[in-house]
Amino acid sequence: MKVFRQIRVRMLKENRTTRYLLYAIGEIFLVVIGILIALQVSTWNQERQARNKEKVLLQELHEEFKANKAQLEEVISFHRKAMMSAKAIIAEFPIKVDSLDLDSFQVKSKGMGYRYTFNPSQGIINSLVNTSSFELISDPELRKLLVSWNDVLADYQEEEKIASQVLIGTITPYMIKHFAFFGGLQDPRIDLSFLESTEYENLVILRHMNLKDILGTDGVNGELGVIQETIDRIIALSAPMEE
Repeated sequence: MKVFRQIRVRMLKENRTTRYLLYAIGEIFLVVIGILIALQVSTWNQERQARNKEKVLLQELHEEFKANKAQLEEVISFHRKAMMSAKAIIAEFPIKVDSLDLDSFQVKSKGMGYRYTFNPSQGIINSLVNTSSFELISDPELRKLLVSWNDVLADYQEEEKIASQVLIGTITPYMIKHFAFFGGLQDPRIDLSFLESTEYENLVILRHMNLKDILGTDGVNGELGVIQETIDRIIALSAPMEE
């Protein structure tokens, strides 16, 4: 700027007005170019900082959903065990108490009562969707999946909720009434004839139906399939990129 000022002074002293005006226009042009370059550099820096923040958020999101997937797989394994137990009991209908293997049957009855629910960690996804940090996510597909996550989760959990309510509110009270906590079916005070009743059969069938609603049937996974696909896609889209 000192050099530019000296040039302007010399031109004015030499009365070179036309050349001075051309020079002044050129100087303004250079100043504008300098401002534009500075703005572009600032924009680049902001974008670089945003991408670095996005990278950190994606890594945290990736780890959160990997843990959620592991939890879901564990929960589903217990649902499957419970359904297989209920199916094994149904295969023995109509039950004949005199020929029943009580030890084996008691194991199946216990397995049918497995009750686990999927309660994923949502700290990172909530901090994203509910704050301005969500704007840092550049992938449109991932943004869409994150926005729809709560609805997908609620749809799946609704099936678990129904099964849990039936188990706790209907099946468990019935079992408490007829089973002994410590002696099981071998307790001599128990009247095993309840196993031959249609009421017991209906409760086991109901339990089996609830579990099938959770797990899906005939190759159709229903809400379970949707949430599994959503989790897998979020994990894939949030995976760290190879540098």
